[in-house]
Amino acid sequence: MKVTEITNLEFGKMVQAASQKLNQNADFINSLNVFPVPDGDTGTNMSLSLQSGAKYERDLDSTAVGALATALAKGLLMGARGNSGVILSQIFRGFSKKLADKQTLTAQDLADGFAAGAETAYKAVMKPTEGTILTVVREGAQAGLNTAKKSDDVLAVMDAVFEAAKAALATTPDLLPVLKQVGVVDSGGQGLTFVLEAFNDSLNGRVAEEGDYKPDDAEMDEMIDATHHQSVQGKLDPNSIKFGYCTEIMVRIGRGKQVDHDFDYDTFYDYLANLGDSLLVVNDDEIVKVHVHTEHPGKVIAWGQEFGDLAKVKVDNMRMQQETIMEHDEAPAESAVATATAEEAPADTAIIAITAGDGLATLFKSLGVTHVVNGGQTMNPSTQDIVDAINQSKAKRAIVLPNNKNIFLAAEQAAKVADVPAVIVHSKTVSQGMTAMLGYNPDAELDENQEAMEDNLSAVKSGQVTHAIRDTQLDGFDIKEGNFMGIVDGTIKVTDADLLTTAVDTVKAMLDDESEIITIIYGADTTAEVAEQLQEQVEALDDDLETEVHEGDQPVYPFLISVE
Repeated sequence: MKVTEITNLEFGKMVQAASQKLNQNADFINSLNVFPVPDGDTGTNMSLSLQSGAKYERDLDSTAVGALATALAKGLLMGARGNSGVILSQIFRGFSKKLADKQTLTAQDLADGFAAGAETAYKAVMKPTEGTILTVVREGAQAGLNTAKKSDDVLAVMDAVFEAAKAALATTPDLLPVLKQVGVVDSGGQGLTFVLEAFNDSLNGRVAEEGDYKPDDAEMDEMIDATHHQSVQGKLDPNSIKFGYCTEIMVRIGRGKQVDHDFDYDTFYDYLANLGDSLLVVNDDEIVKVHVHTEHPGKVIAWGQEFGDLAKVKVDNMRMQQETIMEHDEAPAESAVATATAEEAPADTAIIAITAGDGLATLFKSLGVTHVVNGGQTMNPSTQDIVDAINQSKAKRAIVLPNNKNIFLAAEQAAKVADVPAVIVHSKTVSQGMTAMLGYNPDAELDENQEAMEDNLSAVKSGQVTHAIRDTQLDGFDIKEGNFMGIVDGTIKVTDADLLTTAVDTVKAMLDDESEIITIIYGADTTAEVAEQLQEQVEALDDDLETEVHEGDQPVYPFLISVE
């Protein structure tokens, strides 16, 4: 069979097939993340990003492939989460710009589109690294160009792009030693290869209709929304909310790499019933949807993965939402002069921090942050989320603290499309974000504040304590599943079966002769009592050390530690 053009119908099927393919394989892609910590989210980020792109493409009423590709790129950008999602959006940004005026695509057009996508993706990354998604897209694009010189068959070009990308993916461990050490291929490259495979299968008629992923079940969504609205209405004191995280997941039953149980409604429901209230579990033969208010969203998510892969995850901090509602409702009761002044002269600079946990949000606000976007590890906000925070601040300018290097690219893209000038202070951790705030001067210009805050990043060492989700060998350690790890500025320094021992040894690994202040922030998976024990043992190391302990409520990491 030979095909000489791709019409709008074929292109739409390709995009939807790719979105489905990523959803089906998100857990597998997540499992390729190098660090054995419970924050592997490349698959989730790429899947959610492409879902957004696929919706934009699907919603556009056009018969021109160029217009559909532009819609896809726009949706990808606004929904982009994490570095992998942003790079995927840049691939299709270049693809769409090259083909913007095309009604249909020829073999040469298709090859040119992928070549432009590869070029745009490389330009989007400050320091391109081989052995990543960039290598995969470049090799695939080059193969497409080579084939288009010899053939006008779009099937031949698409097949060449996919096969070359797959071959390039296999070489990524040879290009990045850390991948070879752990024995995996690059997770972002794997995600892109799945996209290209879906394109290829779709064009060749190999996408089966049976078992297609269906992200929206209106009846179940309506039931979930109704329960949620009933439970959060009213003028509640935020502190009176017993279970603070509104958690929703959608699980594709029996799919994925982490399935340990056959689905049984009663078993599934009973476990969740012990984690919170406002529980609703609805299912059909393929999907189960959950809504629950809990203090442990991570446990809800992990339980879902026991029965299938995650098609959707949504976690909202209801205490923070209620604080916002109360602040809005109480504003008119305050001084009319203050209200009028605020309307006439909004804050000159909005400082937006991205973080997860009530305690961390409070800490950032105490340092001068004006707005907090809920997110971080496992919950990277989208470009749109950050754009909304900037625009809704009504400030004249904005500074964004990502507090996670996997959010850098999404934040940078948001700054480009926001309504007001915005800059990024490249804080890789919560500790760096807080230290950066010490360099902020409300009277300084935007670029001056960015420089001063960036300069402060190196003044702090950042430590994280979490647990391993798989056995592996990394950074010279033989790490066992379930053990705790101490990570200092991105490198594993400690591993032990005991949480407190790991935390103390992590602090020891961070100390030097100039260390003065130790800040300990304990998360949702530990207690104030354990944090106090850690404080006592740290103070016993050196009488001259000053320690502070704060409740952060952050998921994934029982302890965040900074040393200054």
